[in-house]
Amino acid sequence: MNKKITAIMSGMSAALAMSAQLTVGGYGEATYSYNFYSDAWNRYKTPENFKNDHHSRVDLPHVVIYLGYDFGNGWSMGSEIEFEHGGVETAVEMEDDEGGEYESETERGGEVALEQFWLQKSFSKSLNLRMGHMVVPVGSTNRGHMPTEFFGVYRPEGDATIIPCTWHETGVALWGRIGAWRYEAMLMPGLDSDRFGRDNWVGGGTGSPYEFKIANALAGAARIDNYSVSGLRLGLSAYAGNTFSNTLSHPNETWSDVKGTLAIGAFDFDYAGHDIIARGGVIYGHLSDSERITAYNKKMRNDSPSPKTNVASDAVSAAVEVGYNIFSPLKVKNQKLYVFGRYDYYDSMLKTADGILRYDWCGRSRIAAGVNYYPIKQIVVKGEYSIGMMKKPYNNEPSISLGIAYAGFFK
Repeated sequence: MNKKITAIMSGMSAALAMSAQLTVGGYGEATYSYNFYSDAWNRYKTPENFKNDHHSRVDLPHVVIYLGYDFGNGWSMGSEIEFEHGGVETAVEMEDDEGGEYESETERGGEVALEQFWLQKSFSKSLNLRMGHMVVPVGSTNRGHMPTEFFGVYRPEGDATIIPCTWHETGVALWGRIGAWRYEAMLMPGLDSDRFGRDNWVGGGTGSPYEFKIANALAGAARIDNYSVSGLRLGLSAYAGNTFSNTLSHPNETWSDVKGTLAIGAFDFDYAGHDIIARGGVIYGHLSDSERITAYNKKMRNDSPSPKTNVASDAVSAAVEVGYNIFSPLKVKNQKLYVFGRYDYYDSMLKTADGILRYDWCGRSRIAAGVNYYPIKQIVVKGEYSIGMMKKPYNNEPSISLGIAYAGFFK
């Protein structure tokens, strides 16, 4: 009997030890929007025809399952499986450049997105080597993309418009924390200029519609954050790499001098203290040879994954948001209710090379105000009113949005 009890206790101890090494978590969002503007494919071509239109939508923007494991001796792994918009990553879209016809587009190969899968060797707090598929540390949203880390119902619109968001690539990274400083440097394949375009600048260049990612040209990204002031983080990040040679279509000698060098710089910050949360940042990017990339993409076959639209040389996104916990002066414990305001400015066609037509509707200001209610730390209920302010003759784009979300670890 004693041997049996001992065996049972030993098995329980082993199970508990394994449980302590396993991490299970994730995050998810469900949203609703009533938009007081048209979603017609040609609303920017003839804006006068759509002044009184409106539409509404529901969505599951991101649902993510996280699994991590500590193997011991400094070795660990992490993985994130993401379901975007409630299902597979094949979508039917209405193309405004092709007379409003319907097209089926593959955002990324496979039925779900593997957002992260990496192995890590930790030598010390100041030196960690990470290898595999991971988030590229450029810009504020790629750093903090969980729904509890921004006030809006949806991820910040400007960042998600001009660069990949969330941006994840397969590569090698070094990171660590030294005193009040945290650093990260990453080597990865460059973006693919085939899928650069007017609406999202270089945002489409990361995902691959193939069963592999083209890696003819490499790129580098780096980030450094400072935590010297209590409650305040200041961050600088950058990215650089060639993009034109990362195409599957093999350009001929006519295009041999085209590099498509992409350089992105970003500053961001966040502050938490005195019942206030403030966040903000600026991203600026420049693409060389944008006029040659535009010409090349427009010559591609109609069934290619390229949007075949004008590509700008420069793009920008800038934003700031501030929220105050009104439950604090009311002495409400264990719950928070933030009233917030946010301002964005972004333009996916800030500057264009000679001969490239610029579209004014690609740039706009956006103002939002709303509430975030946290019944507990891991759950948030969101509501906001926003308006995208367009240059004339385009119609402004106001909307009301609601959302529920969670983010946390279950084990």
